[in-house]
Amino acid sequence: MQLWKNKLVRLVRHIDNGADAVKDLLRQRLGTTDPLHIVPYRTYGTARKIYVKGRVLENRKTASGTKEDSLLTNLLNMYKRFESDEVAGATVSIGLQGKQHKVVTDREGYFVFDLNPDEPVLAEALYHTLPLQLVAAPYPFEVVTANAEIMIPPADAEYGIISDIDDTVIRTGATSFLAMGKTVLLANARTRLPYPGVSEFYKALQLGRNGKRNNPFFYVSSSPWNLYDLLVDFLDHNEIPEGPLLLRDFGIQSESFTSGDYLGHKFKEIAQILDTYPHLNFVLVGDSGEQDPPIYLEVVKHYPGRILAIYIRDVAIPEKHRIAQDVAAQLKPLGVEMILTEHSVQAAEHAAASGLIFSEKIPAIEQDKQEDEGVQEGKDIMA
Repeated sequence: MQLWKNKLVRLVRHIDNGADAVKDLLRQRLGTTDPLHIVPYRTYGTARKIYVKGRVLENRKTASGTKEDSLLTNLLNMYKRFESDEVAGATVSIGLQGKQHKVVTDREGYFVFDLNPDEPVLAEALYHTLPLQLVAAPYPFEVVTANAEIMIPPADAEYGIISDIDDTVIRTGATSFLAMGKTVLLANARTRLPYPGVSEFYKALQLGRNGKRNNPFFYVSSSPWNLYDLLVDFLDHNEIPEGPLLLRDFGIQSESFTSGDYLGHKFKEIAQILDTYPHLNFVLVGDSGEQDPPIYLEVVKHYPGRILAIYIRDVAIPEKHRIAQDVAAQLKPLGVEMILTEHSVQAAEHAAASGLIFSEKIPAIEQDKQEDEGVQEGKDIMA
């Protein structure tokens, strides 16, 4: 059975590659290709290791989104995100310490730089910026440049924070197919709503107790890379601490097309973060709607002593609640407390009692929660 499945997958991918090649050839000959652009993703690294990932795509000019946008406009922008025209075989260069390094994009348009600088990359800010340029492509193009942002946590960071996104930071309704579909397809970064209090709570975690606001954030999600711009725009618009977004590939050519294993994706990405910063402990934040509690349990087992606390947003589904409670019971003997909470204030109170944030930040988190709830109530009334 597995043999036939593998053969079918290879056949489907072969047909997909052929169709893409014919489409690209026709569009080039007809002159209907759009201008190219480089889409760099926020990544992370160390003073001795620089990792940069991004994609070369035709620029479909996806709009950022406003509160006044119609459902049709949002749907059109979402269509553009998923109907992306990737550019395979393009050459991208990056400048680092006076040297130019080049890589070629794969068949999905992705490029990855994995560099070891000659000298340590030192910067006072949390982010380090490096210039990117498109130097070759399968067809003519104008000058294309971009800047890659690499987060390099400073040595005096107290701890890092690894957070899920859907139903942890953003109201998505991932436990309901219809609710999630409506949110994903018909909303934009301005009309999507954060969970009450999450902005101020995350700011308090980033600030920590040293007052330097240099605790690094990482966002690990099963959402596809096609939603990258929307998610970044949402975080920035709601003043939620920026951080690398570690998403999944989407489509026939991706590994998830055959495995569907987003659990493996999340554990793999979290493990890579912990391996990259062996001297940094972490706080994990997620929700009970999917599989965050079991995944975080495996992280604690594989990295004993590295997880300071786990905060799980309860999505109020009895079966999921019981699973989360069972995981919390398994975590206690391992020395890690998992807080199952309905909102950010309860999590913040535990974080303050645990010495992770200043207790003086709790009133701001409470106010932020109330304001977010007011916006949600107003939206419900309008609906």
